[in-house]
Amino acid sequence: MDMDFNNLFIMQGMLFSLMLLGLYLRKIGMITDSNRELLTDLVVNVTLPCSIVKSFEMEFNGEILRSCLVIFLVAIGIQIGSFLLSYMLYPGVEEKHKKVLQYATICSNAGILGNPIAEGIFGPLGLMYASVYLIPQRTFMWSMGLTYFTECPDKKSLVKKVATHPCIIAVAIGLFLMIAQLRLPGFVGQTVHTLAGANTGISMLFIGSILAGQCFKSMWTRLTVYYAFVRLFLVPFLVWAVCALLHLNPLVTGVSVVLAGMPAASVTAILAAKYSCDEVFATKCVISSTLLSMVTAPLWCIFLA
Repeated sequence: MDMDFNNLFIMQGMLFSLMLLGLYLRKIGMITDSNRELLTDLVVNVTLPCSIVKSFEMEFNGEILRSCLVIFLVAIGIQIGSFLLSYMLYPGVEEKHKKVLQYATICSNAGILGNPIAEGIFGPLGLMYASVYLIPQRTFMWSMGLTYFTECPDKKSLVKKVATHPCIIAVAIGLFLMIAQLRLPGFVGQTVHTLAGANTGISMLFIGSILAGQCFKSMWTRLTVYYAFVRLFLVPFLVWAVCALLHLNPLVTGVSVVLAGMPAASVTAILAAKYSCDEVFATKCVISSTLLSMVTAPLWCIFLA
């Protein structure tokens, strides 16, 4: 497979530029503790749901369904496997940190980096496969994933709280629009698209603001390095091993492995802040894994070539 790494480096550079801007705005006092909380609510309740709905806008017919069935099943298997690993890999870790690590194990940053990287490295067919691959992840991260952070007195209350979450509602709307092949009409669709376009920027500004006042060396703890190993090496290696064992198409294998090896989802820090699970630790996991992914992602691509 011919691969173009340019798009990968552009996306990584963009994310870090936004993060550094957030750090600067915090340093000069433009982002404060009070309006940082507003950023969290804005992402979770507005821009992220819009981004989720927009992400499901893709062609969906019988022919595409057949051609993408394999990648869809692989993606479901990856999510189930990651969910099981999240309960096995962090014994003895403090509860609030364990929640962060578990969520970040099943949810990578493939939602932001995935489509452009897949298109840049694997071409148009890779983009289509990546779009399908992300459906199970988006569904898992806003269903099973939310249960890591959302606590209620009983299961009934938990189900109700998760089911009424704005991001879960957005997944349901997105799936309906995709299956029915409908588009949001006129100004409604334009409004959703505009808000969705702001999601990455606001999320990374928030993450950068958390880093202000943090020592760079403090990001590299045994726990954050261990998590980065799980997210960037162990998960994609297991995916590659299973795909090789099943003799899957090289392009299906390539897209699955590269997207499985993406760093922690930036929304991990947003949810940690929203539900009081140590957003500083969550941010360290996001930043350290993203930094290391600038090395591991190209290495996985070279390995798969």
